[in-house]
Formats: sequence, C-alpha cells, structure tokens
Amino acid sequence: MYTFIIVIIFIVSALLVLMVLVQNSKGGGLASSFSSSNQVMGVRRTTDFLEKFTWGLAIALVVLSITATAFLPRQGEQAKSKIEQQIQQVQDPSQVPNFPQAVRDSTK
Repeated sequence: MYTFIIVIIFIVSALLVLMVLVQNSKGGGLASSFSSSNQVMGVRRTTDFLEKFTWGLAIALVVLSITATAFLPRQGEQAKSKIEQQIQQVQDPSQVPNFPQAVRDSTK
C-alpha cells in the first residue's frame, strides 16, 4: 500500500508541476489562447478551472503525504535503531583505562 501511495504522489506532483507551468501570472499561458468571445468556456473560466485544479492537486499532495506516513513499513517493537545500539555499547567514561605495561614503564 505504501508503494502505491508513493506512485500516486509522484503522479500528482508531475501534474501539479504541469498545471503551474501552464498558468501565467499575468493572464497569459494556456488561458490566453482562448480569447474568442463565443467560446463555451471563456478566458476567465479557463483560468478559474486551472486555478481550482492546481489547488486541488496541492491539497491532494498534502493528504497523500500524510496518508503515506500512516502506511510506512515499520520494524517490530523489539528492533532498535543503530543509534540506540551504539549508545548502549559505549563504555563507561568514568572507568580508568588499563594501559599495557610497556606504556606505563615508558612514562616514568
């Protein structure tokens, strides 16, 4: 299920990029080519549709991202992270190290 949601997230992301690229902030882009007054869907309606579709894709991306976290593959409760394992393997720093005899003699 997690893999399926990730694939859907990639598809929605690609569509979102395309929708943003189609729009032009100054009223141009795809919407400007529909300038005929007898169109069923005029320029204003086209830009409204593109804007609503972009917002819908953005909301879908957020919802899918949150849903993907619910389906993350998790290890069992007994499994510990590598950091926790390293912390438990650390020696007590208050212990005095036992140096080899040759090192002790050379310091005198």
